[in-house]
Amino acid sequence: MSSILELPSMSRRSLLQGLSATAALIVLHPFAARAASNQAHLRLMETTDIHVNVFPYDYYADKPNDTMGLSRTATIIDNIRAEATNSLLIDNGDVLQGNPMGDYMAYQHGMKDGDVHPVIKAMNTLGYEVGTLGNHEFNYGLDFMFKVLGGANFPFVCANLTKGQLASDPKKDDLFFKPYLIVEKKIKDGAGNENTIKIGFIGFVPPQIMLWDVKNLEGKAQTRDIVEAAKAWVPVMKEEGADIVIALSHSGIDGSGPADKMENASLYVAAVPGIDAIFTGHQHLVFPGPKTWDGIKDADPVKGTLHGKPAVMAGFWGSHLGLIDLLLEKDGKSWKIVDFTSEARPIYHRDDKKKVIADVADKKEVVEAAKAEHEATLTYVRTPVGKTSAPLYSYFALVADDPSVQVVSQAQIWYIKNMLKETQYKDLPVLSAAAPFKCGGRNGADYYTDVPAGNIAIKNVADLYLYPNTVQAVVINGAQVKNWLEMSAAMFNQVQPGAKDADLINNSFPSYNFDVIDGVTYQIDISQPRRFGDDGKVLNADANRIQNLQFDGKPIDPAQKFLVVSNNYRAGGGGNFPEIASDKVVYQAPDTNRDVIVRYVHDQGTINPTADGNWTFKPLPGTTVLFQSSPKAKDFLAQVKSVKIEEAGEGSDGFHNFRLVL
Repeated sequence: MSSILELPSMSRRSLLQGLSATAALIVLHPFAARAASNQAHLRLMETTDIHVNVFPYDYYADKPNDTMGLSRTATIIDNIRAEATNSLLIDNGDVLQGNPMGDYMAYQHGMKDGDVHPVIKAMNTLGYEVGTLGNHEFNYGLDFMFKVLGGANFPFVCANLTKGQLASDPKKDDLFFKPYLIVEKKIKDGAGNENTIKIGFIGFVPPQIMLWDVKNLEGKAQTRDIVEAAKAWVPVMKEEGADIVIALSHSGIDGSGPADKMENASLYVAAVPGIDAIFTGHQHLVFPGPKTWDGIKDADPVKGTLHGKPAVMAGFWGSHLGLIDLLLEKDGKSWKIVDFTSEARPIYHRDDKKKVIADVADKKEVVEAAKAEHEATLTYVRTPVGKTSAPLYSYFALVADDPSVQVVSQAQIWYIKNMLKETQYKDLPVLSAAAPFKCGGRNGADYYTDVPAGNIAIKNVADLYLYPNTVQAVVINGAQVKNWLEMSAAMFNQVQPGAKDADLINNSFPSYNFDVIDGVTYQIDISQPRRFGDDGKVLNADANRIQNLQFDGKPIDPAQKFLVVSNNYRAGGGGNFPEIASDKVVYQAPDTNRDVIVRYVHDQGTINPTADGNWTFKPLPGTTVLFQSSPKAKDFLAQVKSVKIEEAGEGSDGFHNFRLVL
């Protein structure tokens, strides 16, 4: 497997070199071109949520990925600086954790005194002015965080992270970092003359770090509400002469209304008097941008404003560079903003076939800065981090409780119980919903998970969990749990009792919507029609494919509340599951499901993914059905205990037929 430092073909290398050449065609921003003698153009640039992705490389899949990488964003930075008369680069947090390079540095390398973290080495080549903290900075503990950030040649600010209990006045809090920084910057005006402007930067971290990293922060730190901290400190910045104040808010955009210690508070930060522009992040989204932000009062996703002030969110993993361009005008001795634009500029695009096309090449200095750690990380992801006592395979994931799905649920339950143990949800029974991703279908007879018993490496996790979803949890009742499973049961065609070798699988229903819910037991009666259509609307109100649904050995109580852990796709309404949508979400985790699996394997040492058989088909005497799987599935027949499966001859397109005896 080639690393990003050994591009796999001359065509790829030639393409990226060509992209660098075309990037040289630079056009000045209109503000720079038209600024008068008493005006100046200032370009503010943001990276956010880099998550240690220095390289355009997916360590989980162990292959290059053109949608990510600070080495690519760096090239954008160079081009964008050339478009501006004056520019500043900031980082908005979440740099230290999020991919295997971060884990390698924390768990294997260890960061000895004098070491500089690779993401910091890379950032040090780019001329950052200031940065703030993201919630993931705390994942490896305070000592590690301070050691890493100490290697940066630029300062960090954070106004709402204290060393102890909150003071009666935010300005009296004992803060870990300076709450703000005022930079005296020399800028050129439209006539080419140098002037001094005082730019203030104030930073914020989500208060939820006290929940997400309680084991690292309990008794050592405390957080204050973001807006409360802003209201206290911004007037001080103005009193100290800041001409403009820029908020570095590692916090997303939520229009549900202000609330105490709000996680995504950037919209309400923008409303604080004295703040002139807002850099946001944390949500891994793009602002300005389409659809996501429609309907949020006081947010303009076309112009790129929050409460009328310029704002930007620059994606994640280096996918975009956030830009706020200001046309400044001197008013006596101070400067004011008279015009602005906002943009999130990507490092790639997709063609008509949705194929990813890189728009820029890597910046050599960034690649060289972290080259050694990148190569060490490749060795790390290919090295076992734990063991599995049984093979992980998905050959029968659509017809029987499955070990590849089982381990995902085990990891999700382990994670959510730990994260919510000090919350109001700690006493709710926990269920886990997980689906098989690699189950043949249109992707062919080789498209299955197959990890043998024994050592398991980080890259094997990509086989278990294909998508970079994040963990989310919903609170629903027993009746809604049943309907969730009724929707999942659309995976199967209706079969008449007594049928011989009927076709089982509904090939129009994607496997990633076939959720298995662990923590309950149930049977699926495929003699009944499906209850819900693909849109989640009722097709057959009297249909009850889900039979004998039990919790704790007893019929489930339709009114009982359950905490169900899943992912952001399902919890947010993906798949049109009835009554499962964002209004049911009670917890949005800062971690991806893949990362949770890696942590679970690391914590357990040896995992036991043996399927517990919590679901099966309701017996239909005299009935058999057929399904297809890989020919390799024949080697695992003896391991399936919950159902009776037989070989049924060669299938089509490289698949093999199997018979399920009901």
